[in-house]
Amino acid sequence: MKLSLLTPRRPAAGRRVLITGASGTLGRELGRRLVSEGAVVVGLDIAPAGDEPFEVVACDITDDDSAAAGVARAIDLLGGLDVLVNNAGIGGPAPAELAPGDEVRRQLEINLVGTWRITAACVDALVASRGRVVMVTSRMAVMQLPLAAAYGASKRAMVAYADALRLELGTHVGVTCVYPSAVRSPIHDSTREAGLSLEGMSSYESLEGVVDAIHLAALSARARRDITTTGRGAVEFFLSRHLPQVTDGIVRRTLAGRAAAGAFDGAELAAGVVARHRGTAGVR
Repeated sequence: MKLSLLTPRRPAAGRRVLITGASGTLGRELGRRLVSEGAVVVGLDIAPAGDEPFEVVACDITDDDSAAAGVARAIDLLGGLDVLVNNAGIGGPAPAELAPGDEVRRQLEINLVGTWRITAACVDALVASRGRVVMVTSRMAVMQLPLAAAYGASKRAMVAYADALRLELGTHVGVTCVYPSAVRSPIHDSTREAGLSLEGMSSYESLEGVVDAIHLAALSARARRDITTTGRGAVEFFLSRHLPQVTDGIVRRTLAGRAAAGAFDGAELAAGVVARHRGTAGVR
C-alpha cells in the first residue's frame, strides 16, 4: 500500500482517461500532468471553467440524464475509455449527533451515488478495453473524524462500492482506491465557515503527492487494491484497519483538547461537543 516510485507503470501516452470533478484543484492538476505525458484526457464537471488544459464536458453527476449524456459525450471524444478517475466530491459540516438534512444528502448524493452513477455508465467501455477505475476516497474512509460524519460515511461507502465493483468486474477491470488526507482547496471552505475547521486534527499534504498516488493507481502495470499517499497515511491506514481502538483514542484526545481550547466556540453545530468537553481535555 505504500506509494513507490519504483512500481512498474504503463505508459501514459495514448491512454484515454476520464476525470470527474475535473475543473477543481485536484482534477485539473491530474489532467494537466496526464496530458503532458501524452494521455488523451476528457473531464466532467458541473461548472467547467473553460481554461482547463483538456476538454471538459458540463455534467451534473447527481442527475441520471446528465450523467449518462456526459459520459457518452466523453467516451465519444476519447474514442473509448481506458481509465476512469472518480475524483468528484464535496465536504461540509455534518455532526453525527444531529439529524441528517440537506447537507448530508448532498454529500451522499455526490460522493457515493454520483460516483456509482458515472461508473455504471462507463462499465461497457472499461470492460471492452480491460481498463481501470480509480476511486479518490479519503483517509476518512477508514479513520473517521468528528463533525464531518457525512463525508466519512460517503467515502467509506464509496470504498464498499469499489469492493463490490472489483468482485464483479475484476476479470476485466482493475479497481483501485486512493486514500489522501487533506489538500488545501475550496472543498474545506464550508466547514471552516461553519466554525468546524479540522485544522490540527487532520494533516495537510501536498497536491503533488496526491497526484502522484492517483497517477500510480491509474497507470501501475498491475492494479493495486489500495494506495495511500504518504508514509504517515500508510501507518494511519494500517492502524485504522487493524487496531482501530488506537486511532479512536488519538482522535478522541485531539477533539477533547481542541474543544477545551475553544476551537469550536461560537459554532452552533458543535454546541453539543463543546458542552460535553468543556474543561475536560482528556479522554472520558
